[in-house]
Amino acid sequence: MASRIANVSDQPRPCIVWFRDDLRLSDHPALHAAVESGAPVICVYVRDDDSAALQPPKARPLGAASQWWLAQSLRALAASLAAIGGALVLRRGKAVDVLAGLARETTASAIYWNEIAIAAHVEVAQDVADAMAGLDVAVHRCRGDLLVNPTAIRNKDGRGLRVFTPFWKRVRSLGDPPAPLPAPTSIIAGPGIASDDLADWRLEPIKPDWAGGLRETWTPGEAAARSKLDGFLDGGVLGYARDRDRMDKPATSRLSPHLRFGEISPRQIWHAANFASDRQSQLSGDIAKLMSELGWREFCRHLLYDLPDLHRHNLQSSFDDFPWRQDDGAFTAWCKGRTGYPIIDAGMRELWFSGVVHNRVRMVVASFLVKHLLIDWRRGEQWFWDTLVDADPGSNPANWQWVAGCGADAAPYFRVFNPVLQGEKFDPAGDYVRRWVPELKELPNRIVHAPWTATPLELRDAGVVLGENYPQPIVDHKAARERALKAYATTRN
Repeated sequence: MASRIANVSDQPRPCIVWFRDDLRLSDHPALHAAVESGAPVICVYVRDDDSAALQPPKARPLGAASQWWLAQSLRALAASLAAIGGALVLRRGKAVDVLAGLARETTASAIYWNEIAIAAHVEVAQDVADAMAGLDVAVHRCRGDLLVNPTAIRNKDGRGLRVFTPFWKRVRSLGDPPAPLPAPTSIIAGPGIASDDLADWRLEPIKPDWAGGLRETWTPGEAAARSKLDGFLDGGVLGYARDRDRMDKPATSRLSPHLRFGEISPRQIWHAANFASDRQSQLSGDIAKLMSELGWREFCRHLLYDLPDLHRHNLQSSFDDFPWRQDDGAFTAWCKGRTGYPIIDAGMRELWFSGVVHNRVRMVVASFLVKHLLIDWRRGEQWFWDTLVDADPGSNPANWQWVAGCGADAAPYFRVFNPVLQGEKFDPAGDYVRRWVPELKELPNRIVHAPWTATPLELRDAGVVLGENYPQPIVDHKAARERALKAYATTRN
């Protein structure tokens, strides 16, 4: 090692930037600090499937749809770095071993990363920090994944808040988060480093290739994220508060997967949204609603900070003995969009094709699984984890627990969404159903959400044969609701 240092003594020692769930150049505190140091920069992403802290039950690997997104996002990040003179090094293994080895290999003087306020990731980062101390490598930890550090919002008992409204009020009372940092315009490249071939990681499906719908729906990467935010604030946000629940309208921001992989930061959204609101006062109500959705993501991540097993354990222990049903047939029908309830089936088919499902529909399909079918929320959460491109380790389980009634700020147990009424209210002309359940496209509007109420003539004219090309309802709404209320009342008592 001494001879190696002597050979490069005329060159400044490089620094390492460890990319994690922050696959962007702009508002990247760790990258910004590394570039400002003036040292050559080695940018590395580690696919860590081996660290003990990232193994079940503490954590779990990305779902299949999220893996697909990660592959595209890494390609976009590599291209962005190349455009300013840098490169992205891919390595696989325990983060502590990979990064310590890279530090020795390059005689790095420092390492920079953005913290992730999730217990398993904090543990991995601490292992890396400890290893670097033994190598005399300076460690620089930055913040960039949340608006507010979870330790800054505590109750008098030192615990995080579990009701959203006071939580969001506290966040806003702290004022604006720091202004977003600009992307570097150039990087002093570090030494040439061997990198894994992304294709060897097998993040994308091949046989069978089920990702056609994802490719058709999404363009991952920082540039697409910024374009989407700008376009939404430039006009799409108008009417957001009123129309965001409409399944048949493109009234949502569709930023969630970009935010999940850090292609855009929460404080970029915060500042851009507030700027738009200040510039166009008529948008203030819509942007306030958008900001509250950003706040809900923050709330879920703060919950996860205190409760790292949120995807496994009921936040309210009174639900630990809830009488869940083991009904694999009903669960499969739900997953495949074959329940006989058009709005449920449309949502589940949208999920399978595009890797997302409309916000309102997420609540309705989740409620149907948990309350109509009395199937454990954890089974639904795991299905979403595998099929959502925006599967967030905080929002996904927290939202499922909210619907089930066992989580923080949970919905009243007696709220059982009627899938027919939800469809009629938020998809009044049946456009959403017809897109995703085309076998019902010829049914009249008044019965498209309840095809079993159609007359034989109406079914014949629409080419619908219930029980053959479209299923009969797998459960009766009224009976299922009564069964659910009884189960919930027993549990609560």
